Amino acid sequence: MSFADIGGRDRDWHPVQRVWGISIVLLILILSIGGVGISALYSAAGGAMDPWASRHAIRLGVGVVGMLLLAMIDLRYWFRLAYVIYGLGICGLIAVAVIGEMGGGAQRWLQIGPLQIQPSEFMKVALILALARYYHTLTIEEVKRWRNLLVPAVLIGMPVALVLKQPDLGTSIMITAAGGAMIFLSGVQMWKFGLGAALATVAVPIAWSQLHDYQKQRVLTFINPEADPLGAGYHITQSKIALGSGGVSGKGFLQGTQSHLNFLPEKQTDFIFTLWAEEWGLMGGL
Repeated sequence: MSFADIGGRDRDWHPVQRVWGISIVLLILILSIGGVGISALYSAAGGAMDPWASRHAIRLGVGVVGMLLLAMIDLRYWFRLAYVIYGLGICGLIAVAVIGEMGGGAQRWLQIGPLQIQPSEFMKVALILALARYYHTLTIEEVKRWRNLLVPAVLIGMPVALVLKQPDLGTSIMITAAGGAMIFLSGVQMWKFGLGAALATVAVPIAWSQLHDYQKQRVLTFINPEADPLGAGYHITQSKIALGSGGVSGKGFLQGTQSHLNFLPEKQTDFIFTLWAEEWGLMGGL
């Protein structure tokens, strides 16, 4: 079925009907995950909404309203604007490289008035839209041809290269994973993914030589945190202690010792799951 056929069948569907067409299960899952975040941030602040939980709740509310508004837009408009949105994302990443704000040793943000924007986060969605439009124009037979992997490779490679320059290894991996998932869903054969994994393994020494020192240290610490338990491995060691101390059922809400006695670093951001697992245990973590 072509996109025109879908659009023709959908032409008389009122925007409000689109909102009612949203999966209630999806909405409940989003609100539930957001609620867990609010609860965890409330605990991280020692039983207070400020400074983290209240802001998270506001962002959640704005995000849900934004989701509903975006759902009212005809799918055909997203199809037409997919490449434009992708291009804006690339422009944002280039702007970061030229005039971006420095912070924490990285150049990842754009300051626009009172707002601080991170284009690499926007790029995750833009890439999905662009790949969805590209693969929509191909038949399943065309998807399986080697030459039709070139465009997706370029669409993924450009933002990944720009994000690595910031440097932001974690986000570049997420963008690559999102692109890989879209290629998989398009119907590309599994053996091609296996070949790609084999080539990536062969390229590991080259990639390692291109990493920054702090990135190499993160990888080594991840492999063996006990090598420097009071230095580079301190954070992950404390997080493992917190996870273990939670046991099966947890210590109880607001009762986590590692987090509330400040042994757990960055408990409101990087180690928020560890805080949750200590209080709610293995069952709550699952």
